[in-house]
Amino acid sequence: MHLTGAQKTRLRGLGQKLDDAIRLGHDGVTPAFLAEVNRLLNARELVKLRFTGGQDRHERAALCAQIAAQAPCQWVGAVGHTALFWRAGTGGSKLLPA
Repeated sequence: MHLTGAQKTRLRGLGQKLDDAIRLGHDGVTPAFLAEVNRLLNARELVKLRFTGGQDRHERAALCAQIAAQAPCQWVGAVGHTALFWRAGTGGSKLLPA
């Protein structure tokens, strides 16, 4: 599913209230990390991630694209050392109106 600009804005607004649910350090994107991201997305739809490995902005962007491709989910946006990912639930999204 492709998100519109309005949908991304809504999700980013909801994401501001979230605590970071998972942290990505020096180890990078491992199978265990992806399993945890998938578990969180299935439970919540919207997950905030914090980068703690000292990655620069280009590394963070590449890691976000990698996570979105491998999870699979939508990369909603990133600000500084946090990123937001979304995936609709099996019955559709509870966060985005139809």
